[in-house]
Amino acid sequence: MLLELGERRFDLAERPLVMGILNRTPDSFFDAGEYWGFDQFLAKAAQLAGDGADILDVGGVKAGPGSEVSAAEEAERVVPAIEALASRFDVPLSVDTWRAPVAEAAYEAGAVLGNDISGFADPDYLLAAAEAQASVVATHIRLAPRYADPEPVYEDLLADVAGYLAERASWAAEAGLGRSRVLLDAGLDLGKTPAHSGELLRRSDHLARLGYPVLLSASNKGFLGWLCGGEVGGRRAASVAAHAVGLIGGCGVIRVHDVRGARRTVEAVSALRRHRDLLAAAGESGGRCGAGDLRRTAGAAV
Repeated sequence: MLLELGERRFDLAERPLVMGILNRTPDSFFDAGEYWGFDQFLAKAAQLAGDGADILDVGGVKAGPGSEVSAAEEAERVVPAIEALASRFDVPLSVDTWRAPVAEAAYEAGAVLGNDISGFADPDYLLAAAEAQASVVATHIRLAPRYADPEPVYEDLLADVAGYLAERASWAAEAGLGRSRVLLDAGLDLGKTPAHSGELLRRSDHLARLGYPVLLSASNKGFLGWLCGGEVGGRRAASVAAHAVGLIGGCGVIRVHDVRGARRTVEAVSALRRHRDLLAAAGESGGRCGAGDLRRTAGAAV
């Protein structure tokens, strides 16, 4: 499965990518504005890049309800940040926005990916991406960003989400974006109950079968707290487990807060995939293949 980001091409079957989250918001659900100051933001970006982030994703408005943020204010938050990152780090940059004018300005500043949680609600979004030769993320959402959706109902969860995303992918194709420039995201916690999000995570393979790169955004989300327990700061182990489940199901990009941990998870899952014959042999021998054999075969990733 190929993914194009600007002039770069990635074979996600060979190695899934890790997208590091950078919030330019004072009210993020995860860091609550800890990196709102520009120096703190740049230091966080340097940490994520040093930890092995393949992509840096900059967002200026949180997805959930909160204070109104105009398009102009959002652009003031993210465009200078992307310009600064483009001058400092040699990694693809993503802008987390559902507004076409903000995305367009971000592309001019150096972003090559538009991460849109609205499902392309702005009719100019895909046109802006096509003109900039950028890639996009199509995300499933039942209502719209910033609106509470406490009691979502689906006739058929998997079919509804897959159908919605297949339609958005067709919109992208009509705008001139090839398959390798369109990522699909199930939109966990966006208009889903915790049970919905857990089922979509478990069935990541269902989305992967649509034939597009799949992005998983599960890091520290509310459904993990409901399923596994723990407040926002205590969901690291649950996030690692979710990333492993998604990767095994065919997700090619994982969007995370903990890049170092995610990098290790990607390496471990990739190693286990490469050496599945050894695992099969262990099963046939009644589990007599020792841990040392696995470590030698899978390397430091295990």
